[in-house]
Amino acid sequence: MTQHDPGLAALAQLRETVAAPFERARAMPKAVYTSADFLALEQRHIFAAEWLCAGRADGLPEVGDYLTMEIAGEPVIVLRDRDGTLRAMSNVCRHRMSTLLTGRGNTRAIVCPYHAWTYNLDGTLRGAPAMTLNDGFCREQIALPQVRCVEWQGWIMVTLNPDAPPPAERLAEVDALVGHLGMDRYRETFREEFRWNTNWKVLAENFMESYHLPACHHGTIGGASKLEEMVCPEGLEAFNYHWIVKNDSVPLALAHPSNTTLQGQDRRITWLLAIYPSLLITLTPGYFWYLSLTPDGPGGVKVLFGGGMSPEWLADPEAPAHLARVRALLDEVNVEDKGCTEKVYRGLCAGLSEPGPLSHLERPNYDFARYIAGRMPA
Repeated sequence: MTQHDPGLAALAQLRETVAAPFERARAMPKAVYTSADFLALEQRHIFAAEWLCAGRADGLPEVGDYLTMEIAGEPVIVLRDRDGTLRAMSNVCRHRMSTLLTGRGNTRAIVCPYHAWTYNLDGTLRGAPAMTLNDGFCREQIALPQVRCVEWQGWIMVTLNPDAPPPAERLAEVDALVGHLGMDRYRETFREEFRWNTNWKVLAENFMESYHLPACHHGTIGGASKLEEMVCPEGLEAFNYHWIVKNDSVPLALAHPSNTTLQGQDRRITWLLAIYPSLLITLTPGYFWYLSLTPDGPGGVKVLFGGGMSPEWLADPEAPAHLARVRALLDEVNVEDKGCTEKVYRGLCAGLSEPGPLSHLERPNYDFARYIAGRMPA
């Protein structure tokens, strides 16, 4: 790339923006969201280099359960192998390079839909029809390339980067912050996938700040949000966060009466964790929900949306009714967020628009912009 490359020009604008102190912070430059060249930089230096979330580990409970994902354009399979271990590997056949599996499901073997080359759940080649006359073919030497995959706090974390520090190390401060809630013990009860017409960072930033709640969510949760009571501390290297103290209007957001471990305010605090680059978690003592984002062009984002409950609430016979009410509320909130974030992207593409100054309640957005700039090449 040359200095005239639009991606590098957008990066230069971003670095100029984040060089200002937070007291004079402004929103990120428009090209950071709208430029395909800048997205190519993000794919190479962020998504291909960082740990990404494929969902919850309990979402793949049985041998052969699998899901598919894409990391910086690379098709990947995540599955539970015959030893019960989570494993990730290339989702491309080693023959004529067809992709193999789609969506989610359960399989006893990975069979290529093009020529029926068949792989075991560990990625080794089991069989290939009509290859006996090729003297160079050796089944034992062919296997799907493995991809790093670990479980962290109940999350499936995957990366293409062989040198990325393990999540337990990189995210140790997350454990220190919310480890008392035992996030690894929560169980997923719903998930879905959808695509919105906005940039992935617009949706990420929307999650990171609660400044928008009274206006964007005036039909649902906005009335319970008091701007003067919101606190947005300075973010950390690998994530940013803020919290909200909940009242009794949503029982599932509070610690279950049978939970005697949590005391005082810890029984009613909702944590909003933005784990870079694209795992967004709302964690309460009773339930959680999350978004895991995958860019789909500058103006599109694929979203994995899921949630579940703490073990105490899972054991409560009234839990399904409580969860149904929360899920219905979240669906309404998603409709509102979709409308707001898609309007932002349309505005970003307008000729007369320009980024404005940030509120003190948008501290996480400033930290996120600094993270994006910091991951880019010098």
